[in-house]
Amino acid sequence: MKKIIIAFDGANFSEGAFNFARKMNEVSPILLTGIFLPQINYAALWSYSSAAIGSGVVIPMLEEGDVAIIEQHIERFKSLCQQSGIEHRVHKDFNDFALPELKVETRFADLLILASESFYEYLGTGEPNVFLKDAIHNAECPVLVVPEQYSFPEKNILAYDGSESSVYAIKQFAYLFPEFTDNKTVLVYAGAGDEIALPDEQNIEELCSRHFADLTLFKLGIEPKKYFSVWTSEREGSIIVCGSFGRSSLSMLFKKSFVADVIKEHKLPVFIASR
Repeated sequence: MKKIIIAFDGANFSEGAFNFARKMNEVSPILLTGIFLPQINYAALWSYSSAAIGSGVVIPMLEEGDVAIIEQHIERFKSLCQQSGIEHRVHKDFNDFALPELKVETRFADLLILASESFYEYLGTGEPNVFLKDAIHNAECPVLVVPEQYSFPEKNILAYDGSESSVYAIKQFAYLFPEFTDNKTVLVYAGAGDEIALPDEQNIEELCSRHFADLTLFKLGIEPKKYFSVWTSEREGSIIVCGSFGRSSLSMLFKKSFVADVIKEHKLPVFIASR
């Protein structure tokens, strides 16, 4: 049984994120922990974990109306879990709950599910916002970013650039989602330049073919920095698997725009794993 965390923005309840967890439970029972973050300035909260110690930093309290909304979302979460037969828990200390506590929670979980569109509503939709970037960066388990409207995955897209991080993500995906390993799978080499051969092609083929029954290796014959999201948008019913290019340089994930554009367009679930 997997332990899954699903985090909700205080003002939003994501049906898309919950439905992914529900489908997971139908395939194999999970323990689902709902965490309800207060509607405050997310952008700075990760830094509070270190800055608040002995510094007098105060995290804003919730307004009474915000508390009522979160209570409604908690009751909806409980009701949907009961209807779907999902074993569940709720983090109730949302009045002073901040993202550093979410980080600790992820240390003891197999997967964190985030809803891309809910979090964009609060901090803007121009690009993956600071909260989403930091949440992925600081999570100590793989992260699944889910749009509101999507088809539950019947195909896998493994984004491979030859890096340690991309290989690690592929392995974590196979371990966490064995139910997806029979799906049609494309290993996409999203490398720069005119290189034809995949890095360590024999090794990556040997690894992936052991886990994925229907595997195809594919070199993206276009400029991946510009067109990767376009290519993936034409593959409805897929899930994208990618590494974060290392914790110390996670921002490169978004600067390269491989995954940032996919998340921004809210079309496909994205699985991200970093070491």
